[in-house]
Amino acid sequence: MKNNRLVELIKQQEIVTAPGVFDGLSTRLAEQAGFSAIYASGGAIARSCGVPDIGLLTLTEVADRVRQIVEATNLPVIADADTGFGNEINVKRTVELFNNAGVAALHLEDQQFPKRCGHLDGKLLISIKEMQQKIAVAKKYADSMLIIARTDAIAVTGFEDALKRAKQYVAAGADMIFVEAPETLEQIELIAQQVPGPKLINMFHSGKTPLVSSERLKELGYQLIIIPSDLQRAAMAGMKHVLSEIYQSGNSGAVAEQMLTFSQREQVVKTQEFLKP
Repeated sequence: MKNNRLVELIKQQEIVTAPGVFDGLSTRLAEQAGFSAIYASGGAIARSCGVPDIGLLTLTEVADRVRQIVEATNLPVIADADTGFGNEINVKRTVELFNNAGVAALHLEDQQFPKRCGHLDGKLLISIKEMQQKIAVAKKYADSMLIIARTDAIAVTGFEDALKRAKQYVAAGADMIFVEAPETLEQIELIAQQVPGPKLINMFHSGKTPLVSSERLKELGYQLIIIPSDLQRAAMAGMKHVLSEIYQSGNSGAVAEQMLTFSQREQVVKTQEFLKP
């Protein structure tokens, strides 16, 4: 793995958990909660714009949000680059924009463009050769940024093909492998055993993948855990609750204890630091 802040962090902690964020505010909250890395979730970014995670946002829309996330934190950011927003020509521009934004790592997936959320059905894959070409282009323009190769093959062509693809992507030069949506603990263990090199796993509640403790994942040989949507879903539930109260009573007084105070809100966004540079 290359020499960047995320690599150093993994060396220090052995396994790193990165919560999924979708804007500057959620990034600040994650940093203040004590996490050491941030995951810029493509799905959460899409949903924050009011659309599903099915490849509707453009590269520049996503890159602009990723830049906002990077600027809101001093922590290393892992970014979701979807399919690279096209073929290997598009991958070049995607990598350059994300690198210029300052991300520590990005992942590219082997779905056909436009993609779908990794835990939705109806996905289609590109060939192994085409994905290897994308990885090679990404590596060429990545500088010190890590290139993580993701395969969505489990839900499309089966677990054995997912393992095959993962190994081929390592051979193509990927710095880390991300096998999306394993469906059993046995699959999680087999990925760790059979795929060489550093590995990332997606560990969010209510998806297709069973929840496994970070300690156990570290024992198995995973280095990076992302939790893409849990923070956003909690925020959505909280907003729905407060909105319901406001709709019924005309104000939020009855649920005030469930909200930050005015002062706490300003602390999160560091108002005083901006006013006294």
